[in-house]
Amino acid sequence: MSRIGKKLIEIPSGVNVSVNGNVVTVSGPLGTLNREVNPKIGVAVKDGHVEVTNTTGEYELRAQHGLYRQLIHNMVEGVSKGY
Repeated sequence: MSRIGKKLIEIPSGVNVSVNGNVVTVSGPLGTLNREVNPKIGVAVKDGHVEVTNTTGEYELRAQHGLYRQLIHNMVEGVSKGY
């Protein structure tokens, strides 16, 4: 399992994260960002955090697990602080 993928993403105040199917939408004071994720990668919003999980354990998805976690983290940071 990816070490990066296991980390939870904290959602700062003023930022809203929603998951609709395999599309993650992050909106905040600096705009709105959308990202389509692999349907085999699970994304859940729980208790002010975003959790990204590898639902199948397939070898190819191990790398995507960490990739999608970091992409979503960058989206949260981008709409709250800017790049």
